[in-house]
Amino acid sequence: MDYRTIIQKFIYVIINPLIKAMIRIGITPNLTTTLGFLGNIGATCLFIAAALDMQSGKQEVAFSLLCWGGVVILLAGLFDMMDGRLARLGGMSTVFGALWDSTLDRYSELVTLFGICLVFIQSGWFWLGVTTFAAMVGSVMVSYVRARAEGLGIECKVGLMQRPERVVVTALAAIVSGATGNLWWLAGGMILIALLANLTAFWRIAHCYKVLSKQDGQH
Repeated sequence: MDYRTIIQKFIYVIINPLIKAMIRIGITPNLTTTLGFLGNIGATCLFIAAALDMQSGKQEVAFSLLCWGGVVILLAGLFDMMDGRLARLGGMSTVFGALWDSTLDRYSELVTLFGICLVFIQSGWFWLGVTTFAAMVGSVMVSYVRARAEGLGIECKVGLMQRPERVVVTALAAIVSGATGNLWWLAGGMILIALLANLTAFWRIAHCYKVLSKQDGQH
């Protein structure tokens, strides 16, 4: 059992009573997914406001907004975890629901990282803005390679920086950076995601190459 499964089981123990209550009052997984996405939109708005305040020299306000943006990402991530659990426990799993969840996950990551990219650029940290863009690319490619692999019948979950890790790193980096008034914490988070997400994407490509090579050799 890997660390992600252990953490997931622990969180499920905490949220299961809430999930059961949501089922009783008729809240659907798709609604939960949408609320999580709207939360990420809210976090992005906070980051954009922080970027504008950075440009105006309102450093204290900007860092406060940055911190709250990280908090909102964590809360939105909780909705992202609850939608799948709600679908399973409530017997509401659908093919469209899976598509909706995956689509809004991609949008959520891209918009929040875009907001962080603006924070760096408006603060005069141009190359960290470029690094954040690289993190955006890596985040999308990790998911794309897995989806493409599964379309070919290959299970592809290998790697170091999957979506839960990226969400946690982004949120905590923003919170700590905002709380300390030091952008280097956020920079460190973006560098970590940029490196490990892109490494994970190529790791998955290598995994698929090995699996497909074996299949070709058997024909």
